[in-house]
Amino acid sequence: MHRKIWLVSFLALLLAAALAFGAKKDKDPEANLRTVQGTVTNAQDQPVDGAVVQLKNTKSLQVRSFITKEHGAYFFHGLSPDVDYELRAEYQNSASPAKTLSSFDSRKQAVMNLRLESKSK
Repeated sequence: MHRKIWLVSFLALLLAAALAFGAKKDKDPEANLRTVQGTVTNAQDQPVDGAVVQLKNTKSLQVRSFITKEHGAYFFHGLSPDVDYELRAEYQNSASPAKTLSSFDSRKQAVMNLRLESKSK
């Protein structure tokens, strides 16, 4: 009889621990996601308001866009840590060279500034 009570108690404790671990894991699904932000500047290092920053997921080829705010700031959130992302900015007749946010970059909040250059014709 004591053996059955002990076994039921042990199984209940094991189940409770598994549920607590699962609940903690699912509590914040965005805990492992990362962000990238920065500033877009022109060739004279002045911030550019209204530049289009494109973020391309190199695995799925999905592209997200952001139009820079005051002071040339942009921001992307909810990025997978297991994917490389390619960033570039465009404004009128200028574009920045592409920069890569690598999956090997362990920063949760990466800062990548982009500098516009004249497009070659």
